[in-house]
Amino acid sequence: MELRHITKRFIGKVVANKDVSMEIRRGEILALLGENGSGKTTLMNMLSGIYYPDEGEILIDGKKVVIRDPKDAYALGIGMIHQHFKLVDVLSAAENIVLGLKGKLDLNAATAKIKAICDQYGFEVDPKQKVYDMSVSQKQTVEIVKVLYRGADILILDEPTAVLTPQEADKLFNVLRSMRDDGKAIVIITHKMHEVESLSDRVAVLRGGEYIGDMMTAETNAQEMTNMMVGHSVTLNIDRPEPVNPRPRMEVTDLTVRNIDGILKLDGVSFTANAGEILGIAGISGSGQKELLEAMAGLQPVERGDIEYISDDGTKKKLIGMDPLKIQELGVVLSFVPEDRLGMGLVGNMDIDDNMMLRSFRQGHSLFTDRATPHHVAEQVVHDLEVATPSLTTPVRRLSGGNVQKVLVGREITQAPSVLMTAYAVRGLDINASYIIYDLINRQKAAGVAVIYVGEDLDVLVELADRILVLCGGKVSGIVDGRKTNKRELGMMMTQIGGTQHE
Repeated sequence: MELRHITKRFIGKVVANKDVSMEIRRGEILALLGENGSGKTTLMNMLSGIYYPDEGEILIDGKKVVIRDPKDAYALGIGMIHQHFKLVDVLSAAENIVLGLKGKLDLNAATAKIKAICDQYGFEVDPKQKVYDMSVSQKQTVEIVKVLYRGADILILDEPTAVLTPQEADKLFNVLRSMRDDGKAIVIITHKMHEVESLSDRVAVLRGGEYIGDMMTAETNAQEMTNMMVGHSVTLNIDRPEPVNPRPRMEVTDLTVRNIDGILKLDGVSFTANAGEILGIAGISGSGQKELLEAMAGLQPVERGDIEYISDDGTKKKLIGMDPLKIQELGVVLSFVPEDRLGMGLVGNMDIDDNMMLRSFRQGHSLFTDRATPHHVAEQVVHDLEVATPSLTTPVRRLSGGNVQKVLVGREITQAPSVLMTAYAVRGLDINASYIIYDLINRQKAAGVAVIYVGEDLDVLVELADRILVLCGGKVSGIVDGRKTNKRELGMMMTQIGGTQHE
């Protein structure tokens, strides 16, 4: 596939891609890199038929083609596996795979074809299994088989390992290598440099919507690729200062929580979070991380157990049953980056100033709302996190996803908390923005804040956290020293109860 002078504009003067020319080759895995807002997903969405280019042309095997919609893309052998899966939970794997295809439905024939594809590439799929009974990696496998079933020779994967364990990622990589060796053209969008180095054959870089260049992976390194993405040198070592005089700040004992449907999400969880320390939380998606943080913030009913806040003089306060606003007044701040940042974290039609005020408007003592303080906080967040925005009065819905996330995380971190609970703080952020967030979290730790950090990237957890608590199926598999563990050990603990608990 060849892209020639591709340009895509959106409403207003936003140019997502500008004069991009590049090649995608058969029998090769191409890693597409770039900062948030650099146009990676927009470019790939034009190949998969979601967007249509304003200028330029696309060629496949030397012939000019027109891709108006996803059906056109499938007809040309192009399939895209999106980060958020597009499956129907109540249907089986086979039913999802054939959903939307024309002609008479023959599930027996479809099942035979699915098994043949799985045998050819080493997939593990039960065609009869319902999607709601599947793990995240199984759902992703169904998405890949779905595009192969439709005859895709060019596969695009957007952040394919975002919610996979290292063992699951290794399985996926082996399958992708097998597909490459079979002559498929594969493009992966990822922010994880170790994945780029271990998996890809070639790297292409976008910056500010423009094509910067490409290079063979074997002839470059993570530092050079990052510098090319950002446009200047970036230090890739995450700083991890030693904890200074750590002392207990939050004590969780035998915490048991059920969700609204009565399903057990936390089962007898116990641990201590120390001031001046980063406690990492690792676990497969849905292992109870969300319920744990929400219970500590007073947002989740608790069936059994205790949560206690310990002040500097050693006084303990029980948090269970306490109003969430009272817990927040103690300095316990929850920064949760939801899937829908605008729906749950910020108000899209409000500007940055007003979104900052959502945290502070109750603190005024007069008839008039204090606007000066939120304005100062907004200026600080925009400066410290390098938020790309025309002005502080720009509605946040007009910002790119990465910049929306910076506003959300920055607002919570500037609350001067005594306990900062942050989940998925760098989800979807480019490497430069991620390192800014890591630096801010370390500053909180140095100021004596107890930081509880839930993250998806095990490499980051191992480098950033002082201790790491591993959850598996709502139970604690173990608590390990971040300086002495590795992502392999964490991956095993995430998938199997029975790890050794260390303190």
